[in-house]
Amino acid sequence: MPDTPFIDIRHAAKSFGSLEVLKDINLQVQKGQIVAIIGPSGSGKSTLLRAINELDPLTSGEVWLEGVQVNKKLSHSQYEKHVNQVRQDIGMVFQHFNLFPHLTVRGNITLAPKLLKGISTEEANRLAEEQLAKVGLSEKIDAYPSQLSGGQKQRVAIARALAMKPKVMLFDEATSALDPELVEEVNLVMKQLAQEHMTMIIVTHEMGFAQDVCDRVLFMDQGVVVEEGPPDVIFRNPENERTRNFLRKHLAAQK
Repeated sequence: MPDTPFIDIRHAAKSFGSLEVLKDINLQVQKGQIVAIIGPSGSGKSTLLRAINELDPLTSGEVWLEGVQVNKKLSHSQYEKHVNQVRQDIGMVFQHFNLFPHLTVRGNITLAPKLLKGISTEEANRLAEEQLAKVGLSEKIDAYPSQLSGGQKQRVAIARALAMKPKVMLFDEATSALDPELVEEVNLVMKQLAQEHMTMIIVTHEMGFAQDVCDRVLFMDQGVVVEEGPPDVIFRNPENERTRNFLRKHLAAQK
């Protein structure tokens, strides 16, 4: 086990006014690990995920990626440059896809590599074709988002994130806006990434996915990590009463 965690979150706290959303959270993730974060709505799961790439900067605490502090205190111009650099290493997939409706699938995927990495249109197109093949959507390269199903949009969003060649992928409830029959097509892509040992942190309501695919599961409630451990332990023998109550409800609902 390496001495330095790949992702290291130290004493993370986040408040919106008087509302404490995250309370002194510590989380270490090793390279190639897949970590699921589960818990009720409003428990701070998405806020924690968004703190990793500074979309929701912490009120206090530190986020480190591969030995580099993500949330450094810098002057405005230095901070912008630093965060843009860091975000190239952190792919993120949102619940509602966030595709640009006026761009084709090709345009959505090639935009960031060209703008941020300065690669040629030819190279960006090659990247787009490669990543679309990976998510099984090669034939949709010139379609617009309005011509795609929800599951296809989410797979394009994953391809767009992967085109930046990130070191870690964050998934914020990537399947929760999808019809049930489309969930599995997105889960299959995430399972493929797991087989390729992509480091992933996944906020999910899909208990079966967390159980089958993830190395570790964190249960969050009211801004704290209540319990964490391997899926077998968390799902079969949770220690905390709050974890047991949450799982009882959710596993019954998903049967």
